[in-house]
Amino acid sequence: MAQGTRRRPLVADKRYASSGRGAQSKPAARTRKPRAKAAGKVRKGGFFGLFGQRKARAGGSGGGGRGPRKPKSALGRLVWLLLTPFRWAFRLAWGFTWRIGMISIALVGLAVGYHYLKLPEASALLDGRARGSVTLTDRNGEVFAWRGDQFGGVVTADTVSPFLKNAIIATEDKRFYRHFGVSPRGVASAVRINLREGRGPLSGHGGSTITQQTAKLLCLGVVYDPDEWESERAYERDCRQGSLWRKAKEAIFAMAMEAKYTKDEILSIYMNRAYLGGGAYGAEAAAQRYFGKSANQVNAAEAAMMAGLLTAPSTLAPTNDLQRSQDRAATVLRLMQEQGYLTTAEMRSAQDNPAVLSEAAAARAGGYFADWVMDTIPDFFGSETTEDVVIRTTLDQRLQRAAEEALAHVFETKVREGSKAQAAIVVMSADGAVRAMVGGRKTQVSGVFNRATQAQRQTGSAFKPFVYATALELGYSPLDRVLDAQYCLDIPGSGQWCPQNYTRKFYGEVTLARALRDSLNVPAVKISEAVGRDLVRQVAGDFGLKSELAAGPALALGASESTLINMTGAYAGILNGGSSVTPYGVTELALVGDSTPLMGASGGLGERVIQTKAAQELIWMMEKVVSEGSGKRAQIPGWQAAGKTGTTQAARDAWFVGFTADYVAGVWMGYDDNTPLSGVTGGGLPADIWREVMVRVHDGLTPKPLPMTAPKPIAPPPQPEPQRRQRPNVGQELGRAVDSLLRDIFGN
Repeated sequence: MAQGTRRRPLVADKRYASSGRGAQSKPAARTRKPRAKAAGKVRKGGFFGLFGQRKARAGGSGGGGRGPRKPKSALGRLVWLLLTPFRWAFRLAWGFTWRIGMISIALVGLAVGYHYLKLPEASALLDGRARGSVTLTDRNGEVFAWRGDQFGGVVTADTVSPFLKNAIIATEDKRFYRHFGVSPRGVASAVRINLREGRGPLSGHGGSTITQQTAKLLCLGVVYDPDEWESERAYERDCRQGSLWRKAKEAIFAMAMEAKYTKDEILSIYMNRAYLGGGAYGAEAAAQRYFGKSANQVNAAEAAMMAGLLTAPSTLAPTNDLQRSQDRAATVLRLMQEQGYLTTAEMRSAQDNPAVLSEAAAARAGGYFADWVMDTIPDFFGSETTEDVVIRTTLDQRLQRAAEEALAHVFETKVREGSKAQAAIVVMSADGAVRAMVGGRKTQVSGVFNRATQAQRQTGSAFKPFVYATALELGYSPLDRVLDAQYCLDIPGSGQWCPQNYTRKFYGEVTLARALRDSLNVPAVKISEAVGRDLVRQVAGDFGLKSELAAGPALALGASESTLINMTGAYAGILNGGSSVTPYGVTELALVGDSTPLMGASGGLGERVIQTKAAQELIWMMEKVVSEGSGKRAQIPGWQAAGKTGTTQAARDAWFVGFTADYVAGVWMGYDDNTPLSGVTGGGLPADIWREVMVRVHDGLTPKPLPMTAPKPIAPPPQPEPQRRQRPNVGQELGRAVDSLLRDIFGN
């Protein structure tokens, strides 16, 4: 090759033929390469710089990675410009939302995990009571009352009656087995209902699942600490608050429970912890409380009633309003039928035969007697106990019914309609064992003022037996006489005091027996003054009248105050032969499952106050009150009875206290505000109530004579015998007269 001649470069032939003619002579068009920045550079700054870095989109139809192509038409460009802010806002919101959502999910997950790790085994959460329970049984061992937080024992979703399990799910959370602890549908439905009913979105229906309700019952795992909380009430108030933040915390705790426990374990915790009214916590306690049977034995009607209580346990409790509870149960039965748990025939049968209370449940919580018993035992065995306690009492439920029926009968038949007068009754044995107690006209109550044990009232003439008991102990006889006539005493600082009889009459010289029989005031004061007020006060106090007794002469007329139970106990001392008694209601107290009692009888016989002879003579005198005197209306056909009436000044109080050989009973009647009774004395309505009570109490019993002794007749004082005059001898007298005459005539 000649020098300077340039060789043509070697090039490969074109792999593909040109589509057009002369293509080989035209150089290929340069392809514009995308800039490296467009493909890989990170756009910084702006709002998204706060959250991270956003890569620019690469590629795209004709966009070169620059986003959507602008429309070419004028109208399209205008629309594009108008939509640009919305597109930007959407991208901004989306970027914010998914990042916040991811952060929230992470935080919720951490919170759920935290609670999950702290949750104990399910078995440790079944009994959540802060206090123990107190079960009261009568003298025969039958349960008649409960106090404290009653817990009947553990039930599970497998052991409880299927009717009860289904009723709870149908009523409280029909999607229980399908959700994860929180039901968005339930919450939305509850909000819609609340708004439709004119309430706030979170007021009223809560939409809580059973799991959430269980979380609330567990107080989100927070245990009561007396050092941290002002009171247990404050702790419970915090547990039950319904703020939005609290609801969120409940939801997290509920999800932790769903992760930790099975559905049946959660349901078991709920059934054991839920309050079902009447002091019953848990299904077993409620079944025993209301129906006297175990929770695995309740039928459809009973289960529906129990499930219906979950909405408002105190208001709907059958012991408060049985009809309202039955109406709610009918609604629960309908829900069970709609959700397939009952057939239509089963639903109708249960609705036509609603649940009714057991006999013990119908008696509510034991009324006045149970309240009194709880007041007589130490708090750590009663209202503040953390153990389950059983108390055996002296109550006789037959006698209790007798007292309640008698009171109702007299007020229905002999007291004017609308009267606000009250009455109280106590029935006891001679040793002070209280068998029945009524503290007011409303008998089916609990936790209210008890007029039998709490009302201090003037005793009136019902106090007089203790004046005569003092006299008899000192050797007086019921047949001794005292003058009933005008009698006045000078009272220091008060002037002259002249007692008057109720009849405003005086009866002259009367025996002590008649003075008590007719309730004469002047003889009672005279005897009290004769034996000494201090001694009368001592005898009355030893018999159990411990309240501050009057210091003046009006002591003999019952100016002092006493409770009905103490007055009845004092009369029991007379019946038992003169020994004091302490009224009591507890015979034995023990922990559940413990065979050794922690406490025995809380009262009973005490020391002797007067001799048996004096007591029996006093009973003889008091028997005359009923058989012949002011207490005639208290007579019991076929039975000997003794007692005493009592009416205070202006008839503010009326009493009748008395006894047979078997029982002592006391009746008080009056107004709580001390308004005088209209036309009522102790020998009137109180004696009627006493008779009605004792007739029922002694029904079926064999009459027994009273332990009384009639006094020996008092012999009149010996009178000096008159000197006997001798009959004159006529012959001797005539001879002496002749001799005297001859001597006068003839001398000696």
